[in-house]
Amino acid sequence: MTSKVIPQTDLKSLTLKGRGKVRDIYDLGDRLLIVATDRISAFDVVMPNPIPDKGRILTQLSKFWFDFTAEIVPNHIISFHTRDFPEECLPYKEILEGRSMLVVKTKVLPVECIVRGYLSGSGWEDYKKTGEICGISLPKGLVESSKLEEPIFTPSTKADQGLHDENISFEEMEKIIGKDLAQQLKSVSIGVYQKARDFAEKRGILIADTKMEFGIKDGKLILIDELLTPDSSRFWPKDGYKEGGSQKSFDKQYLRDYLLSIKWNKTPPAPELPEDIIQKTREKYLEAYEKLIGKPLGE
Repeated sequence: MTSKVIPQTDLKSLTLKGRGKVRDIYDLGDRLLIVATDRISAFDVVMPNPIPDKGRILTQLSKFWFDFTAEIVPNHIISFHTRDFPEECLPYKEILEGRSMLVVKTKVLPVECIVRGYLSGSGWEDYKKTGEICGISLPKGLVESSKLEEPIFTPSTKADQGLHDENISFEEMEKIIGKDLAQQLKSVSIGVYQKARDFAEKRGILIADTKMEFGIKDGKLILIDELLTPDSSRFWPKDGYKEGGSQKSFDKQYLRDYLLSIKWNKTPPAPELPEDIIQKTREKYLEAYEKLIGKPLGE
């Protein structure tokens, strides 16, 4: 069953703090309301066509993973249920249900925390050129999609919308946020990835890599934003995995491949997406959700 498609929210009585590529964020004073829309981006550009149910899938997957990893690191969640939201949110209950989260405010750290278990994406491109990723030397002779002996932590800067994040070395990250905090981020990020990777593999999904964001609240490290979704991670079907090339995927790689096939130049405006690409992208997201959670969306 497909719910109403929400490409953007306009909750007039609430204070809009900002819009990301996917999320609309409202300021509720000491808390934030984060709403996952059905927008989709590729190559850091938002597409003109939304993907039905995408916001709900991202939110419900994040809910699962935040619960699953809470013993490793605290997170920013207050509630995913509209019944717990402040009174001023209630007029929008129908829009918010299943695709929003009430969270604490944190001081957001200016780095993306990326953990890679396999050689893919920008990591593969860097390895081909230098034999390294973010200053980490890797063994010679690896091929695209090779499994790494141990997951590696490869941070990046956080770019403004429309610009690309830049991979940085761990030493550069230490200069930005300090040595102790950088070490803590590395340890926690790898711990979250390993726990999720082991669970997902039993469900038939390889998590090739993932991106996390963190903030500080009352001096403590807090996991924020989304977690281990097809937007922030590469999900590959385990039964089709074969190193030496790109993999089939449950994430937006399907969309990226389409855009590459039509030779789009990766700059705005993005092209209109055909209906079959929209539906197949939705199916990929839904399949990932159902494999991981073990039940259909909405149950």
